[in-house]
Amino acid sequence: MPVLQPIGRMFLSFLEATGRLTLFTLVSLSHCVRPPFYPRLIGRQMLEIGYFSLPVVGLTAIFTGMVLALQSHTGFSRFSAEGAVATVVVLSITRELGPVLAGLMVAGRIGAAMAAEIGTMRVTEQIDALTTLSTNPYKYLVAPRLIAGVTMLPLLVLVADSIGVFGGYLIGVYRLDFNPASYLTRTWEYLEIMDVVSGVVKAAVYGFIIALMGCYHGYHSTGGAQGVGGATTNAVVSASILILTFNYVITALFFSS
Repeated sequence: MPVLQPIGRMFLSFLEATGRLTLFTLVSLSHCVRPPFYPRLIGRQMLEIGYFSLPVVGLTAIFTGMVLALQSHTGFSRFSAEGAVATVVVLSITRELGPVLAGLMVAGRIGAAMAAEIGTMRVTEQIDALTTLSTNPYKYLVAPRLIAGVTMLPLLVLVADSIGVFGGYLIGVYRLDFNPASYLTRTWEYLEIMDVVSGVVKAAVYGFIIALMGCYHGYHSTGGAQGVGGATTNAVVSASILILTFNYVITALFFSS
């Protein structure tokens, strides 16, 4: 029994955390679709998640596209298939690298900020003050962030896709001496609507995950400044793991055949 007790405690703790997260998710979703709404808070979160994340997402996308073009050309040159570089760049960016890298960058920037902000409000009893003032914390703090995350991350990913493909074009034309018209033709010839749609769907799911993890860990933080730091770390780590997990699940749903 002494050997099994730690395993049992871990299993029960896991079930408790899973149930708490499930209830938090369901309550948050219910407040996202029920009035009243706070348009000003939603707009502010949209700016924070979307507009102010553009520099880091744009830099990540353009250098990813440039490196991908270089690496693809290095590999394909061994098989005399250099013409496939444009196709590999656009498919890799739109299907995988654009959504995943944008999600991870936003998780590191926004997820941590959400957890720190809400966690500070929790340990300083500001959330209890909202309840005292007859303001629902889920409606005021969580719902605007979830709505903004689901709305803005697909737009960020579309921008990241364009910038990433442009980065591959720059390397292909000005470094690898591809013909510009031929490179663009290759890019458009093999790109399908489903490639872009799958990336946008992934981005919406990632936006929900990032906002949910940031709000959840911040909302349940305890223990003062140390607890807020732990909540921030847990928000980024859990969001990143869930992004990679759901990346496989959504990819399998879209392209399993």
